[in-house]
Amino acid sequence: MTISEILNDEALRLREFPVARESIFLAHAGDCPLPNCVAESIGDYARKCTLGDQEAPVFPGLLNETRTTAARVLGCQADEVALVGPTSLSLSLVAKSLKLRRHDNILIYFDDYPSNVYPWMALAEQGIEVRMMNTRGLGLIRPRDVMGQVDENTRVVALASCHFISGYRLELAAIGSYLRSRGILFCVDGIQTLGAFPTTVEHVDMLAADAHKWLLGPCGAGVLYIRRELQERLTPPIYGWHNINCPDFVAQEHIEYRSGARKFEAGSQNLMGLVGLRRSLDLILELGVENIAAELLRKRAFLVEGLQKLGLTVLNAEAPEANASAIVSCHRPGADMHAVHARLADANIVTSLRRDRSGQRYLRFSPHFYNTEAELAKVLSVLGQS
Repeated sequence: MTISEILNDEALRLREFPVARESIFLAHAGDCPLPNCVAESIGDYARKCTLGDQEAPVFPGLLNETRTTAARVLGCQADEVALVGPTSLSLSLVAKSLKLRRHDNILIYFDDYPSNVYPWMALAEQGIEVRMMNTRGLGLIRPRDVMGQVDENTRVVALASCHFISGYRLELAAIGSYLRSRGILFCVDGIQTLGAFPTTVEHVDMLAADAHKWLLGPCGAGVLYIRRELQERLTPPIYGWHNINCPDFVAQEHIEYRSGARKFEAGSQNLMGLVGLRRSLDLILELGVENIAAELLRKRAFLVEGLQKLGLTVLNAEAPEANASAIVSCHRPGADMHAVHARLADANIVTSLRRDRSGQRYLRFSPHFYNTEAELAKVLSVLGQS
């Protein structure tokens, strides 16, 4: 199956993406609907679980296969991938695992999604200096901004691969290669690009992403990448039968973590979620991340041009291709964006409403590859009537 086949065969599109039968869904930067293939995989597993042990149908093969498949998407090795649920949990575990000292500093962006803010802010209780990045605009983080705001005491830079409102996508390679040359760790919240744009970890030290956005998977089933060279330096603040050595489930006199990124997987897994994650990763690989990215940029261009013709202000409308994403947020000065959002909902058009620190509300569009140009044209038509 290819993206072209999906977009040119309406019966196929509606079968594989049932949400399109009911609505025009343009909120993948929030919580995605499940594709049919993912739902079927979860359903098949759930039915098997009615006949006995829930682990028996999939354990341990599912864990190994999912790590291997996730590694293909991330461009890393399977032993660098842990299967940890929500992005918030992964980032919290990473923050608490680092051996930082008093007066070390970390650099974060205060207007990132809170999942990538609070875990780092909490380190201030340990005497760590938490620095807030200065930017020229909402989410607009350039390599030069990072380079100019770290110093000899900076130990970690923690940023999102793409801002959840402005849609500005970071240049991970440029930022990461510079930080590595300075011996500074780079931790990335990758949930807004993984599955939508190439999000490889060659220049990243740690990356977390749940499946429920662009990966088109279930909630609470995520991946955590930990670069192999760092694994021994990190001490997760969690202990269980799965991440600590306990042969035959017998506790040992000394706590010894398992090798690899699995040291972040403490206990029994969300197997139902991982079944869905595995199938969604297969779908992304089948279609090709580069193909998905190209299609999303085409959709972005169509939306941006149409919204601007309607007099709406689009955040980062002129962003270079390297920084553009499928998140398109807009507003009209003086307009009630909550009312606009509601009118779209009345027309069975699903979007998101977000606001920034100043209180400005934005209508956020986040289409995926299976959305058609006809759907986007209908959205613009409804907006034009409002």
